[in-house]
Amino acid sequence: MIRLDQVTKQHGAQILFLDASMGVFKGEKIGLVGPNGAGKSTVFRMIVREEQPDGGQVSIDRGVTVGYFSQDVGEMGGRTVVEETMAGAGAVADAAHALHGIEQAMADPDQADQLEVLIEQYGVAQARFEELDGYALEARAREILTGLGFAPETVDDDVAKLSGGWKMRVALARILLLRPDALLLDEPTNHLDIESILWLERFLQAFEGALVMTSHDREFLNRLVNKIVEIDGGELITYTGNYDFYERQREILATQQEAQFARQQAMLAKEEAFIAKFKARASHAAQVQSRVKKLDKIERVEPPKRRKVVEFDFRQPPRSGEDVARVAKVSKSYGARTIYRDFDLLIRRRERWCVMGVNGAGKSTLLKMVAGASQPDAGEVVVGASVTTGYFSQHAMDVLDPKLTVSDTLRARFPAATLGVVRNLAGAFGFSGDDVDKPVRVLSGGEKARLVLAAMLYEPPNFLVLDEPTNHLDMATKETLLKALAGFDGTMLFVSHDRQFLGALSNRVLEIGPDGPRVYGGGYREYVAQTGQEAPGVR
Repeated sequence: MIRLDQVTKQHGAQILFLDASMGVFKGEKIGLVGPNGAGKSTVFRMIVREEQPDGGQVSIDRGVTVGYFSQDVGEMGGRTVVEETMAGAGAVADAAHALHGIEQAMADPDQADQLEVLIEQYGVAQARFEELDGYALEARAREILTGLGFAPETVDDDVAKLSGGWKMRVALARILLLRPDALLLDEPTNHLDIESILWLERFLQAFEGALVMTSHDREFLNRLVNKIVEIDGGELITYTGNYDFYERQREILATQQEAQFARQQAMLAKEEAFIAKFKARASHAAQVQSRVKKLDKIERVEPPKRRKVVEFDFRQPPRSGEDVARVAKVSKSYGARTIYRDFDLLIRRRERWCVMGVNGAGKSTLLKMVAGASQPDAGEVVVGASVTTGYFSQHAMDVLDPKLTVSDTLRARFPAATLGVVRNLAGAFGFSGDDVDKPVRVLSGGEKARLVLAAMLYEPPNFLVLDEPTNHLDMATKETLLKALAGFDGTMLFVSHDRQFLGALSNRVLEIGPDGPRVYGGGYREYVAQTGQEAPGVR
């Protein structure tokens, strides 16, 4: 369906691809992987003709339709959420917009004298909408929006009122509604909660066309893809299997190449030693010349390219008391909506609570109250003796000084640390080389999150309250964070949509549901085994 043949592409001085090739066939589900900046998004843009290769060819079979979801969703406004979702559907989208406009006019008291004319216009618009099978399309649009977490009352409201993250979901819904022959999805799980991720996973499993996607969600990739295409040193290297199989296969190939490289180096050293020893002797001139020619003809084995992973020895926190936090008879409401009523919870030392619940259940509200960022309407939240709290929220990045660099930010926080320690810490969270000299104002959301986490974990408090800490983190940084937290000797209360993170770290589960909070013994994996669901209400 789609082919990249001998493609070369350069951005400035950086060569992204050099004679690189890959194919996408019907029914294939491909994970596109590689370090940040390797060119994953460039592959997508070349396929949809937003960029052209410098050399080689990108071809799409005649008649194949391509849907592309990127992180750049553009402006949205002037339509309802469901109309915006249908906007890519051409004439039917225009008919839906016209119908909605007439409905609003009919409900407007100031236009009551025009009611007869409006009713006539409505009949014509409705007939056109039905002719285009608009009601079936609208029903599918609403089903997709519900799957992506939209409340029924939201889908008929103005799309302009949504936050950036929710507009991302609308853009994703629009692409899914199109049902193209090939789907290109660039980080589709960003901004999604676990319930929406699970819905999307099932949707894509049933999708019969070709799928090419990038994702930092290991579990999502493992369950969906049957092929991995890795961008490595300007090449596109194809592996059959899911992400875990790719990692094992890559390690096996690297080990084999390492052994082959070592054998060749030993042979070369032996030959070069012979040449050096006998090159001055006339009696061995023929042998020396023969070996020199032999060495010139040998195709040298390259050493395997190992991705550099910066190790950092994270410190252990001071010991807290046994009772870390107590939530006693807490009630909390927003307007007429009650989130908690007479809620009790005791968090003890070294417990790692993950909080589960649908959007709006009150997960972040609980974390805010425990961290002291919000107060209950009634009851109390008491933090125990010798407890120091570190709170990471999606707004934690707002307190960074935009004028400071990455290095300056960490050195200001830890003035006693040497420059080498600061650089090593920054490297562990993905700031390598000149990245440490970037000003905070130019950092992406993910880079800011990494910087806040690095500052928090260098001298960690003994109670970590983390609200979606893995948002926007790439796999390498997630591994660093997981490793740091796996060895963390303190207490944790956290919310996450990453199933690997949930399974690896939690030993207690608090589920906030319509019948009130419920505690499960054991961690996330035990919760899944016990309930038969990976998230509340999702089976």
